[in-house]
Amino acid sequence: MKLRIFTEPQQGADYETLLTVAKAAEDLEFDAFFRSDHYLAMGGSDGLPGPTDAWITLAGLARETRRIRLGTLVTAATFRLPGPLAIQVAQVDRMSGGRVEFGLGTGWFAEEHAAYGIPFPSDKFARFEEQLAIVTGLWATKPGDTFSFDGKHYQLTDSPALPKPVQDPVPVLIGGHGATRTPRLAAQYANEFNMPFASLEDSARQFERVRAAAESYGRRADDLVYSNALVACVGSNDAEVARRAAAIGREVDELRTNGLAGTPDEVVDKIGRYREIGAGRVYLQILDLDDLAHLELIADKVKSQL
Repeated sequence: MKLRIFTEPQQGADYETLLTVAKAAEDLEFDAFFRSDHYLAMGGSDGLPGPTDAWITLAGLARETRRIRLGTLVTAATFRLPGPLAIQVAQVDRMSGGRVEFGLGTGWFAEEHAAYGIPFPSDKFARFEEQLAIVTGLWATKPGDTFSFDGKHYQLTDSPALPKPVQDPVPVLIGGHGATRTPRLAAQYANEFNMPFASLEDSARQFERVRAAAESYGRRADDLVYSNALVACVGSNDAEVARRAAAIGREVDELRTNGLAGTPDEVVDKIGRYREIGAGRVYLQILDLDDLAHLELIADKVKSQL
């Protein structure tokens, strides 16, 4: 079981804060540092000092870290054209020496599109599917060959399909709760399927759908990594758990039900239950990015038991 750190910078974090957390995660030997791809704060946060762009951030971190893997959970397909996105991700992969993982989703938060003048189409899933085909197709095109695509939403003609990433292929992550189309696309394109903020029961049900879809697509179900994203709130004792829950505006009982909250032993036990249903990675959503002692506790008392 691998533990990864997952941040939500739109809630209020500048690049220096993200760099500090990424370096701490690397020093503490977490498997990866991931960030969301949003431009507007949620849940009443003022979001100060303002949003940071996911791929610009990861480009900087690529040059300022050494080992830790880097990625998005997940890039919004509505934010970028697929050709330039393939170039961006390939370039950051090269800048990192081959440490990038590419999470892609449809995009969903209408308010942030309105706030920054980004079109919010009604047919987001169809565009998302074409983006997956284009980005992976560009990377898979052999040097010297060209790539063309004639879709409903995007057309590419004789693209040189450059630059190439270091990794062949760049790991692709798809996630979500959709019962039919999401498992199908995961089976077709993904190296990893992620179930965000879901119960054991819902995760097990969705993992089985993805496994069945993979097999129907001619892949072994275990070709994919299965993972969960869950908010983390760990304390050495109940008082510390309560303090950390209050700092992120959440209730302890709710976090114990819907996230990974409690003492290290409690959290290890719950992670074990996710492992039993097939999860091989857990993305720990860390909402208080100034509390580096939280990461140290998780590394020392949770990760060490896994």
